[in-house]
Amino acid sequence: MRPVALVTGGNRGIGLGITQRLLADGYAVSILATREEPAELLDELRAHAQDDKAVRYVRGSVADPDDHTRYLDDAVDAWGRLDVLVNNAGVAPLERADLLSATPESFDRVLGINLRGPYFLTQGFANRVIALRGADVDLTARPVATIINMSSISASAVSTNRGEYCVSKAGVAMATQLFAVRLAPEGIVVYEVRPGVVATDMTVGVTAKYDALLAGGLAPIARWGRPADVAGAVALLAAGQTPYSTGEVFHVDGGMHIPTL
Repeated sequence: MRPVALVTGGNRGIGLGITQRLLADGYAVSILATREEPAELLDELRAHAQDDKAVRYVRGSVADPDDHTRYLDDAVDAWGRLDVLVNNAGVAPLERADLLSATPESFDRVLGINLRGPYFLTQGFANRVIALRGADVDLTARPVATIINMSSISASAVSTNRGEYCVSKAGVAMATQLFAVRLAPEGIVVYEVRPGVVATDMTVGVTAKYDALLAGGLAPIARWGRPADVAGAVALLAAGQTPYSTGEVFHVDGGMHIPTL
């Protein structure tokens, strides 16, 4: 039986790269996304997995707790198990605004999707895993489930024209620590993957800016990251090969986080 992974926002950008990699590694994957069901893409993913039952799609928002319930129910009803949650879905501010002119509406939107949503989806996922695993499982042998939170270099690097995004990702970092401690006794490990500058539709509007910064030494590995780079980190952590680690941050940023002189 395929292990089951839930990937929010798994239909585009970094999330799609994660979906493709997990399918290639033998997982069944359920996607939660706000767009209409992309029939052609789902057909391609099922062909990629060589299994018509390996991919599911739930239309909904990570910001809505009712959608969390539908999402979890759908996966359990289809496959009877939950193994991995990748909290990937996220948004940037609709407009990059200076801290002194940013609006509460933008703050609430970004925090609702990037932080509040994953926080409570993690809660729901963990409670469902605990209920499914039963009481007789050896919790010391290997993790019974893995949660991977997609953060950003913006969790620690300041951008004063998108403060709400930075705050949301810093919150994700703390949420990772909180759930890592709380869920360790339940046999669930929690990690944070922290990408740097990755080429997606979210970054297309700042291509020239980061081309120049990368050329000027922004990161030791002087190129844009790719969704496949992030997906490789997720696959590594999801595989259960680090059972004595939890709460760890895995940087996928070409070394951008390393202080240099």
